[in-house]
Amino acid sequence: MKISTKGRYALRVMVDLALNGTDEFISLKDISIRQEISNKYLEQIIAMLNKAGYVESTRGNNGGYRLKKKPEEYIIGDILRATEGELTPIFCLTENGNCPRKENCKTYSFWSGLDKIINEYVDSKTLADLIK
Repeated sequence: MKISTKGRYALRVMVDLALNGTDEFISLKDISIRQEISNKYLEQIIAMLNKAGYVESTRGNNGGYRLKKKPEEYIIGDILRATEGELTPIFCLTENGNCPRKENCKTYSFWSGLDKIINEYVDSKTLADLIK
C-alpha cells in the first residue's frame, strides 16, 4: 500500500487549517504558499475534504476554508480514506475482493493481519496528535 500525494497533501492541508485557522477562514492561496502545493491540485484535494464534511467554505473577500470540528475529532484514517479510498494492502481484502482461494490461501492471514495493523494505527491517531 502506498499513500498518494492526495492523501499526504490532505493531511498537510488539515494540519495547516488546524494550526492557522481559529474561527477565520483561510484562503486557498495562503495554504498553497505555506504548503507548497499548486492551487490547482489543492482545489482537487479541498473538494474531497469538503465533500467528506471535514471543512467548510465561504466565498468573498474573506473567503476560504476552515475545519468544521475540533482537531481532536478528526481521525487520520478517515481523512486518508476520504482521499485514498480503502487502505487495504491487497485487493482480496477489499469489499469487492471476493477471493475464491481465501480459505486455502497460506498468505491470507498475513495480509489480513497487516491490514488490521494499518487500520488500527491510522484510526488511533487524530489531527490533534499531528499538531502536538
